[in-house]
Amino acid sequence: MSLWALLGVAALLSLERLCYVWIWRAPEAFRAWCDRPAVACIGKPVDVVQKLFYGFKVIQGAVFVGWCYVYGQGALWPLSGSAWSLGLGGTLVVAGQILNVSVLYRLGKVGVFYGNKLGYETPWCRAFPFSLLKHPQYVGTVLSIWGFFLLMRFPHDDWYLLPTVETVYYALGAYCEQ
Repeated sequence: MSLWALLGVAALLSLERLCYVWIWRAPEAFRAWCDRPAVACIGKPVDVVQKLFYGFKVIQGAVFVGWCYVYGQGALWPLSGSAWSLGLGGTLVVAGQILNVSVLYRLGKVGVFYGNKLGYETPWCRAFPFSLLKHPQYVGTVLSIWGFFLLMRFPHDDWYLLPTVETVYYALGAYCEQ
């Protein structure tokens, strides 16, 4: 594993969190950016955030699969995982996705994509999964990432590197959104 490769993917993965911190901390500047003709054609600011989200997930997925491919010597399917790592990894992915789908169900598009910062009324939600966690979408994503790498890279020496980077990014994102 190359330190430069790790730093490169860490920089690429940071773009999502940096964008969301920008939206959270400077929503007026983001709305002004969304008013530019090249961006306004996408839709309202919430629509722009949604499209950015999809783009960031494509980048994230490409980085994860690329990492597994390169450091798996061209193999994507985990050949050396134990039954417990595969079971735990699968469980974490499922639990994480339940949290993510639950957040979308409770908040809807406007709530999930920073509508509260972009001029929309979004009522406070205390129902599941918010009854359990302050940031269930972030926790769900982090659980899914750890699960993915348990499935795909465990017990290789690098299996925890990208999940650790992403955990730090999501924790910092949650902190910056207070």
